[in-house]
Amino acid sequence: MPSANMNVMIKAARKAGRGLVKDFREVENLQVSVKGAGDFVSRADREAERLIKEELRGARPTYGWLGEETGTEAGEDPTRRWIVDPLDGTTNFLHGMPHWAVSIALEHKGEIVAGVVFDPAKDEMFWAEKGAGAWMNDQRLRVSGRSRMIEAVFATGVPFGGSRHLPAFLKDTARIAPITAGVRRWGSAALDLAYVAAGRFDGYWERGIQPYDVAAGVVLVREAGGFVEGLRKGESPVESGAILACNAGLFTTFSETLRAAD
Repeated sequence: MPSANMNVMIKAARKAGRGLVKDFREVENLQVSVKGAGDFVSRADREAERLIKEELRGARPTYGWLGEETGTEAGEDPTRRWIVDPLDGTTNFLHGMPHWAVSIALEHKGEIVAGVVFDPAKDEMFWAEKGAGAWMNDQRLRVSGRSRMIEAVFATGVPFGGSRHLPAFLKDTARIAPITAGVRRWGSAALDLAYVAAGRFDGYWERGIQPYDVAAGVVLVREAGGFVEGLRKGESPVESGAILACNAGLFTTFSETLRAAD
């Protein structure tokens, strides 16, 4: 059974998701005007965060806050804070592609203890709490059981053209792609991690990410039996800006291959 906090998180994600689905249907009509569609999506993003914040703060007014749109706010309770990305996969959303998510995490004393990644377009609610397992709707999740890299599919994020992370990413891919069954770039870090937890991807890595991109996904993967670390050994996967996640059978090879490129 989900905890009281988890019920609050799921309710907030669904509320924001309903609004985003309505907005998503409008995006197609705005494609004739790039500026119009972009402005519209920015408003949808801000409105989703407002709804989530209203719901979470209403239920837990003392918790701190870190949101993509509204930044950091201290709470009366210094040990707990919400970490929220109201629309992860904004570029997909803007282009009418139904692969984007609402991401909500709860941090306690510096550790992510609960997370929700909601994909409204497919009605898939991924959620996990420390010690209580990972779930998609009512189905228990486990990472994949593959143990051979050549049979595995990995997810990543491709840096945009001007990013300082592009050269390192190209080195990463040159090492990973030849020894795997494929590398995918689907445009939502939150869903990449949720898919690792569900066994759809065998692993995932990315450079140049923000805490709100991955916080919820970290607990999902761990509770599904996977491993998540910073790309550099010993660094936080949430705070360092570079992350790798994988199933147990491939983690050593996967992490050593990527770290050799660093």
